[in-house]
Amino acid sequence: MLEAAMYTTIKTLWELGHNKSEIARTTGHDWKTVDKVISDIKKGIYSPHMKERESILDPYKERILSLLEKDLSAVRIHEELIATGFAGSYSVVKQHVGELKKREDIFVRIHTLPGEEAQVDFGYVGKTKDNEGKLRKTWVFNMRLSYSRFDYYEKVYNQKVETFILCHIRAFEYFGGIPQIVKIDNLKAAILEANFYEPVYQRMYKDFADYYGFKPLPCRIYHPNDKGKVESGIQYVKGNFFKGRTFRDGGDCNKKLSEWTDKANRRIHGTTRKVPLEVFESEEKGKLLPLPESPYRLVKVGSRIVYHDCHVFVDYNYYSVPFEYVGKEVEIETSDTLIRIYYKGNRIALHPRKDGRGGFVTDPSHYPEYKQYSETQCQEEYERKMAQIGVFALQLFFLILEEQKNYWGKPVKGILSLTKKYPKDIVDLACKRALAYRVYHYHTVKRICENGSYTLPVEVTL
Repeated sequence: MLEAAMYTTIKTLWELGHNKSEIARTTGHDWKTVDKVISDIKKGIYSPHMKERESILDPYKERILSLLEKDLSAVRIHEELIATGFAGSYSVVKQHVGELKKREDIFVRIHTLPGEEAQVDFGYVGKTKDNEGKLRKTWVFNMRLSYSRFDYYEKVYNQKVETFILCHIRAFEYFGGIPQIVKIDNLKAAILEANFYEPVYQRMYKDFADYYGFKPLPCRIYHPNDKGKVESGIQYVKGNFFKGRTFRDGGDCNKKLSEWTDKANRRIHGTTRKVPLEVFESEEKGKLLPLPESPYRLVKVGSRIVYHDCHVFVDYNYYSVPFEYVGKEVEIETSDTLIRIYYKGNRIALHPRKDGRGGFVTDPSHYPEYKQYSETQCQEEYERKMAQIGVFALQLFFLILEEQKNYWGKPVKGILSLTKKYPKDIVDLACKRALAYRVYHYHTVKRICENGSYTLPVEVTL
């Protein structure tokens, strides 16, 4: 009789493309047993050949696994289950969590097919000198092909998503092809939340994976053997290249690392007892997916807080965002022609990119209904307010509108705000003096009000 976990393992390996003999060797089960399970799978029969005793925890086991992946204690997990209707005791949960943790060191060694999988990770190697001679925190990126153990290494100064993707691109070019699956650690660059069952990919990394045609697969926390091959690679380069070495600058480090990598790929691997380069050339290289005709074009990314006027500031211009996101942090993607704005992975705004500086690109529907004025309605409203100050203020409004077509709102609002401190007739006289000297700025009108020069004689033709 098979246990449920082993039944699931056989099914998973079969779906990944392993044949029955490989599965039998991997799991330690007899070939006939594996054949029987796969026959059941093909017939649509998917249940272990044994009836397990029902437990009060059965409906909650998947939820417990998910909470354990988030590093919650048994006490916290029990609290979360109680909130969803669980009626069992803490001791039952504690025992089950303890049993799960005991199994963390038990794993099945997975033998992948040529071209099937690569594993990637970053490893911190301390501080090294850059090309300006400045000491900087340094990481080494490693992509290892799981079948041949053929390695690509690169020194980097950060773990940003852009860096992560560029390292992938250069690794694929080094291999001359792309593996079907790339196993990644739960890096912030690629996974926003360390949850194996519901990974939230950074959008750019997911788009990049789709472009190159590989499937990114996050590793589970507490499961170091999910990416044991690349972790061995990281330890190997740290211990055999970086440890005890100094470098003149960044270029010197890159050159020596490249030379060392070539030699490392020609050594006899400690686990396989084969030379990675020879296995790669003879068995794996031809199984890799082809490179795209042109490399992936990175877009510039960042984050912004949405202003109270429903806009974000990007490259010296302003772009509108739906009003419900005011005060929230949104993600920005900029290309040569477009500005894309996202919130928690969902696109909430798309604008053409504006040239110049200080301009506004506004979608009126991003404002609440009671504030959705057309450009004409908005101008008419401010024309009415300026007219209430006086004839000279109205004349100045029309000139500001003509001289500052795209930026008229702020100076007009500023002049209107002066009526909170000064009588309207004084503000109107200040506008009259500004007109006489052909100066159409808020700060000029403000200074005239402050220094009292509105009382001096001027001539203005209306």
